Amino acid sequence: MRLLLLACLRAQTGNATTAARIQNHLHAAGHICVLKDAFMYESPTEIANLTSTEKFDAALAIHLYKGGRLLQGSRIPFGIIFGGTDVNEDIKCEEKHRVMGAVLGEARFAVAFTVKMKELAAAEWPDARKKIYVQTQGIKTTPSETFDWYRFLQNTDIPTDKGSLHMFLLICGLRRVKDPLYLVDVFSDWHRKDPSVHLGIIGPAVDPLFTSEVKEKVKRAPGVHLLQEVPQDDLHAAMKRCFAVVNSSISEGMSAAILEAMDLDIPVLARNIPGNAAIIKHKETGLLFSDPQEFVVLSKSLMNNPIMEREIVTRAKDYVKKHHSWESERKAYQNLVLRLQ
Repeated sequence: MRLLLLACLRAQTGNATTAARIQNHLHAAGHICVLKDAFMYESPTEIANLTSTEKFDAALAIHLYKGGRLLQGSRIPFGIIFGGTDVNEDIKCEEKHRVMGAVLGEARFAVAFTVKMKELAAAEWPDARKKIYVQTQGIKTTPSETFDWYRFLQNTDIPTDKGSLHMFLLICGLRRVKDPLYLVDVFSDWHRKDPSVHLGIIGPAVDPLFTSEVKEKVKRAPGVHLLQEVPQDDLHAAMKRCFAVVNSSISEGMSAAILEAMDLDIPVLARNIPGNAAIIKHKETGLLFSDPQEFVVLSKSLMNNPIMEREIVTRAKDYVKKHHSWESERKAYQNLVLRLQ
């Protein structure tokens, strides 16, 4: 089959990473799968023209609103993969809710990353319940062998000669829903007392206006650094050299960065929100914090207790192997796409 896959394709965002994985799975089954950036199109008419001129047999869209709205009234069969903010946030807006309901009604199937996400969608659109499948994200990490950690740190003015360094890495697209500034003040205070701790924020400038706010704030916050974006393989290598990976999002579908950290044997500290609590069991596979002060308390306990850290990391790695298998995800999408024939 010749398939169109619509997603927000800004480099290094979760949806873009998911799109690349799904494309890879479908290519492996002998389909042709063409990725297109949903932001490049305004209306379903444009996509209808695209599907007829480029002779697509079927389509997939990631994000029920951003991708899905472009397939409303589509002449070719399509499936939807929930993004996270569609079911968690966009649902609150009446107009988006109406569009998403219509799109879901037309879709042959929909994929939710978690049972919780399926339940949220099914509560809003009960008629769609039977067509929503739960398929967790499959994770495969590929740390670069040639990544130069010391050069990476020098480029960010983090001292590399001070002996012990505890680097916390916050990986996110710079937009409000990811709340990268949530921990900045407490972290800076902590760094003043303990200069070995540093927080690095890394990710694409998704919202340019908000990005300049982040830059301004970070400039005045000792111990907090805005890091240069790097390719996925280098990012995985950088994660391996960090003390912990951090997530402070207000809302999250299923954070690939958290799962990748678990796969790379790095402890995770994440804000206690439904999307994060769905993949982290507190003090078993990671640590969940409810406010910035608790983040510092939990981070210190992790630094002072290497045995707890080892146990968390081991259980987290087992969890990812068991529940986020890349091979299972591959089989699931190769089967689902047959419903579009």
